[in-house]
Amino acid sequence: MTKTKESWGSRIGLILAMAGNAVGLGNFLRFPVQAVENGGGAFIIPYLVCFLLMGIPLLFIEWSSGRYGGRFGNHSTPYILDTMTKGRILKYIGVFGIFTNIAVAAYYAYIESWTMSYVLHSLRGTFNGMDQTEVANFFVSYTDVLHSTTGIPFEAVVFYILCLSINVYVLSKGLQGVEKVAKIGMPLLILFGIVLAIRGITLGTSGASEIFPDANAWDGLNFLWTPQYESILDLKVWMAAAGQIFFTLSVGMGTVHCYAAYVKSKDDIALNAVSAGFMNEFIEVVIGSSIVIPIAAGYLGMDWVRENAGFGMAFQTMPYLFQQWGTVFAAVAGVMWFGLLFFSGITSSLAMGTPCVSFMQDEFNWNRKKGAIGFGLVTLIMGLPTVFLFNYGVFNEYDYWAGTVSLVLFAMMETILFSWVFGLKKGWKEINMGSDIKIPEVYKYIIKFVTPVILIVVFLGTVFAPKDNDWSGNIKSLFSGNGWTLDNSSIIKTISNAGLKEQIAAATDPAVVQQLQDTLFWVSMARGLLLVLLVFILGLIYLSYKKRVREGRVTSI
Repeated sequence: MTKTKESWGSRIGLILAMAGNAVGLGNFLRFPVQAVENGGGAFIIPYLVCFLLMGIPLLFIEWSSGRYGGRFGNHSTPYILDTMTKGRILKYIGVFGIFTNIAVAAYYAYIESWTMSYVLHSLRGTFNGMDQTEVANFFVSYTDVLHSTTGIPFEAVVFYILCLSINVYVLSKGLQGVEKVAKIGMPLLILFGIVLAIRGITLGTSGASEIFPDANAWDGLNFLWTPQYESILDLKVWMAAAGQIFFTLSVGMGTVHCYAAYVKSKDDIALNAVSAGFMNEFIEVVIGSSIVIPIAAGYLGMDWVRENAGFGMAFQTMPYLFQQWGTVFAAVAGVMWFGLLFFSGITSSLAMGTPCVSFMQDEFNWNRKKGAIGFGLVTLIMGLPTVFLFNYGVFNEYDYWAGTVSLVLFAMMETILFSWVFGLKKGWKEINMGSDIKIPEVYKYIIKFVTPVILIVVFLGTVFAPKDNDWSGNIKSLFSGNGWTLDNSSIIKTISNAGLKEQIAAATDPAVVQQLQDTLFWVSMARGLLLVLLVFILGLIYLSYKKRVREGRVTSI
């Protein structure tokens, strides 16, 4: 069986790379918004519970599975699972560990490219003198590639290709390249984050104005950290918290498996997993929550934040707020903020590329450079539609199917396989092998019973998401005999494009109808591309299996 001599250069490099895999744009953009939309301080409690009952167990499962597969020369999920189960069909479940990474990287690299561009514009002083509306419109113009007026022709395309090229170059250097980026990027990310967090915490009422006289940065912090206990009883908050854990820890993707597969057989994984997990949580909960929301509340007021909190705040609002600090510090803050986002993004996207490169290296004897270029080309083909058709729902479609549904589905299946097929007796031994810490015995039962139940509930929650995300109300309705009303965001409704079709039926303006019909067409095309990618990777797994049979590395069954 193919063996690889490649391994991590140092333990700190591995932990920083693993933390970089987990620390992504969601730590600074998605987490604060989720907290605002789900009760502020009330969100933190279920979030931390889900981290302990689902996040940590999944990290243990993926680290131990990856190291186990690595002992047999396997560095990607198809054959890591195959090694654990010896089932001909089960290797195909591992397709998600490659498919998800390419599909997510396709649009994730686009967000990374925004951060690169905004660093440049911050240095050039592009946002100087712009009001809030003009800054927001700059982003709208930037993402409207064919009609952009930001100054550089096809700027979004140029920066996207540049960003993807950087990823390919680093990946071609192997684990040492990834490790080097992590060792530079993670400390800088934390440094930039601490500086901006201190500014957010100390802003106080100094940003209040005639338009927002009650603006106070402390209102943002109080909202995020004061528990609103009535929200804790709402299942919607728990579902949101569980969903955030997937985004923030990058579990259910196959990236952790791949990184762990390069760990030496008897090296610790338990402490490494906990260290990487808690580093991610510190950056997200402590630093991430101390930047966007407090600064926005400090200038625009908490009422504005509640009404306008969203992913776009990072690009449509923050550059305007930085201008309030003067020209020089606005440039410094812009470079720090968007530099922070860039480093958090690239350490994650490099992790997404590694399983794909490792698969081609293991199964088809490709070298790192060829594998990195192959990953880059496929990602570019998949990703360009998200750039050119950003306003037609392609970006969101990729994010939904690859960045949400696929993660939950794979995490659920791998947890059941680890606990009930591979067997927790072997699994627990694998987790503890070479461990530098003693894992509480209770986690044996959490991994076997609690975590699978949570994941099944989360998966069913995405399939049968209730209207308006009102879990409590719909549960009462169901038990009172009034049925369960599905939300358009549920998998069942999404498959049929129910939301878009309702909008088309309700629209009266011919131009709006045409726009929505175009969106429906391109959304369908996006799903077709994702399906083609999935089938393509399944085909590669089948060919690799046949190749292993010919070489006598496995027995045909």
